[in-house]
Amino acid sequence: MQSLTVPGKLDSLKPIADFVITASAQVGLDKKAAYKLRLAVDEIATNIILYGYEEAGCEGDIIISAVVDDQQLEIVLEDDAILYDPQQTQAIETAELQRPLAERQMGGLGVYLAIQGVDQFRYERAGNRNRNIFNVKRARASRDCI
Repeated sequence: MQSLTVPGKLDSLKPIADFVITASAQVGLDKKAAYKLRLAVDEIATNIILYGYEEAGCEGDIIISAVVDDQQLEIVLEDDAILYDPQQTQAIETAELQRPLAERQMGGLGVYLAIQGVDQFRYERAGNRNRNIFNVKRARASRDCI
């Protein structure tokens, strides 16, 4: 398992993205899957920084780790910011998508899109830590276009 600890600041988004890109390349994810994973992790990391730390008036770190097995790449973001379960936000955003376009509020679909971009997303609260877990299956044999 590889890991990286960065301050919960906006300047840390680049090293987080670089970590995800490197882990994706090491396991051979295709470009589309790697891109979606990077976007998903970036969205959740941005929310941790902006809402979990900055808006709450707190400081802390984000620990990002990668776990690889024969079938998938797992990226884990851990923080000790205020409790924030993105899956609760996703339920609200899914309901918002059912409303007519003219009645929808601007923005706010980032978490929904992030979670939809990976094969599996889980949230856990372990003690005083948030754990956001992203899983992407490794590509099977590629198909040839005819």
